[in-house]
This record gives sequence, structure tokens and C-alpha cells, in this order.
Amino acid sequence: MKNPASRPLILPFVLLTLLSNPRLPAAEKPLADYKPELFKSAKLIYQDSFDGPLNTDFWEIRQHSTWEVKDGILTGSPSTKEFQDQMIAKGDKAHAGFKPVIWLKQVPENLICTLRLRYNGDAYHPRYPLVDVGHHIHTLLFGDKKTTLTLKKDVEKQEVTAPHLPLNQWVDIAIELKKGSLLLKIDGKKHLFQSPSIDMTSQHQIDFKGLDLGTCQIDDIRLWEGL
Repeated sequence: MKNPASRPLILPFVLLTLLSNPRLPAAEKPLADYKPELFKSAKLIYQDSFDGPLNTDFWEIRQHSTWEVKDGILTGSPSTKEFQDQMIAKGDKAHAGFKPVIWLKQVPENLICTLRLRYNGDAYHPRYPLVDVGHHIHTLLFGDKKTTLTLKKDVEKQEVTAPHLPLNQWVDIAIELKKGSLLLKIDGKKHLFQSPSIDMTSQHQIDFKGLDLGTCQIDDIRLWEGL
């Protein structure tokens, strides 16, 4: 079990969450803390501190990478060497599972997601680590000196120096998205990306992709529909 004093608690923000989730145990009912900027209120869809088995209704492990809930943290690592060798023999090295990859599912079109995230590895890669909000739709690539939002693979690219995601340490992340706007917060620092191409229509997932031969750790995740 986790030591509550060892990490900050990320708390949801609206009374509507309580009303729309009356079956939540008292200890899990969220309190007013996180204040959204793109929405007036929100409806809680999913929350998890990983004190039990992985909820596969909301998570899908990809590329045969290895994921487990251990000590109250969802931790991902690369696939087995056997799987990597099989995919290389097929000529599909890109999906051989050298990096941990997992999808968060049932993500709404208007979304708010907060979590604690940690990407572990030796060094940044030109294409990783990243968070895909929608599959290859809004790609947040984290680099040594910049954070890049790439829209729909090659339609548009926006680069900023902050907020910045460091490797090998925990960060608190918040992502809010509605058509035309994506707000990214990392440890309190934020940037509002704006573009007509920001649009989650027909998209229902957030992808987490780590570094080759690295690990990804996720904790205290909350997902809301923005209202």
C-alpha cells in the first residue's frame, strides 16, 4: 500500500461529480480542489489510485509491453525479447514494444484529465516520450528544451519552452481539451494551445508512450467530461 504522506493528492473539483456518482464510497467521493479553466463544471467518468487490479474497462495495454500495478502505482516496461524478435522478423520494428505503451479509454470529446506521471529513461528521444490525446490527433511530445504539440501527424506544430516535463521524476499533469483549445499544466506551469485543428470528434482515448528500454509510471488519475 502507498504511504499517503509520500505524494500529493490530486482532488477533483465540482459538486456535480458527487451528484452524478452517488455510489462512490465516502472515502472516494471527490472534493472541490482542481479548478478547470476551459469548463464551468464537469462530470467524473473515472478515477483510480491503483490500489487494486488494473481496470481493463478503461485501460488497454499495447505492443505487448509489460504493465502491472505494484505498490499502488501503474508501471509499464518494454515487451519481452521474444516478442521484439518476432516483430522485427516481420519487419515491424515500430510496434515491437521497445517502449511501454498503454491507452486510456472512454475519453470524452470535451475532457479534463489529471494524473501523476513519470517517464524514466536515459535521455529524451526525438519522438518520445509523449502523450497522445486522441490517437495521433493531438501529440504532446516532451523534449529536453521544449514541449511540442503536433496536430494530426503533420497538419500543424506548436512548440513552447514551458511547461516542461523532466525525465526520472514525478510530475502533476492536467490536460483540458475542447474544440479549438488544449490546456496543458505540468506542476502548476501551463500553456494554452489554440487551433481550429484541436478537435476530439470521434476520438475516445489518451495514449501514453515512454522511451525505448525505459519505464512509465502513472498514479492518481482522474478523468472528467467537461461541461
